[in-house]
Amino acid sequence: MKITELPQRSREQRRRDVLDRLEREMDIWVASTDAEGLPCLVPLWFVWDGEAVWLATRPANPTGRNLREGGRTRLAFGDTRDVVLIDGEVETYDAREVPRVAAEAFREKTGWDPRADRAVYAFFRVRPRAVQAWHEVREMPKRHLMRDGIWLV
Repeated sequence: MKITELPQRSREQRRRDVLDRLEREMDIWVASTDAEGLPCLVPLWFVWDGEAVWLATRPANPTGRNLREGGRTRLAFGDTRDVVLIDGEVETYDAREVPRVAAEAFREKTGWDPRADRAVYAFFRVRPRAVQAWHEVREMPKRHLMRDGIWLV
């Protein structure tokens, strides 16, 4: 495998890159824990509304329970050479409560409407509280782009 050296990005460019990935990517890794600290990590489809990430999963499965009961998650994209970590606070909505605009955006992006599925699904709104982004070790310094819900750049 050949490693291509990319130029170091400014923090402003990293923020633009994070926002671009939130717009164009389809899958995001969702990490959660139960009350005893047992971790759970799954990939889910998502949609970004400009302020929050919207996810959908069954409320009775481990991820659904953990998100609802714990109220926090860490999200990540799959590329280990272009890391994005998002720590967020979670709000849960059942299919009747979810804002129509969020559910429609989810359907348009993914081609699937959890509200119409025979199984019961819930929507989870993740508001970012912290964002980190870096390409390999050279961008580890200044990788924090958001803290306490406020962009640093």
